[in-house]
Amino acid sequence: MSRSKPPAETALPAASVHVESFRQVREARRSELVEDYVELISDLIADGGEARQVDIAERLGVAQPTVARMLQRLVRDGLVLQKPYRGAFLTDAGEALARASRARHQTVEAFLVALGVPSDIARRDAEGIEHHVSPETLAVFEAFVTQAQAGRAAPDDASP
Repeated sequence: MSRSKPPAETALPAASVHVESFRQVREARRSELVEDYVELISDLIADGGEARQVDIAERLGVAQPTVARMLQRLVRDGLVLQKPYRGAFLTDAGEALARASRARHQTVEAFLVALGVPSDIARRDAEGIEHHVSPETLAVFEAFVTQAQAGRAAPDDASP
């Protein structure tokens, strides 16, 4: 039996398209942990004034030595300052990264909710998607959410 060519819509994209797609995914994976850490550190500081290793480990579900290694990396990258017996604090660059990550998360979560995904599931799903969405796609998500919210706020034409 001879194999026929797949329809055009299922054909393999050009190699250059694959390369760019996989490059984007690899870059997102590299930055994902950093973004999760700085966002959590920012949240812990806002909630309790500091981000201790034990609290970071508990929230991320990892061991304290894992947190210690990542904090060393974040210090080296200029995103975090560590104070003896006090915990981790964000530099201006770290806080800017946390704000950007949080904004992406909120946009993705709002988009999923606007599509009808239950909010608890949208919150969990947004945690993974937020790191992989391109700025172009994020802008479309934002426009969709704005339009959906405007539609809900518009008066009902059928009412007297």
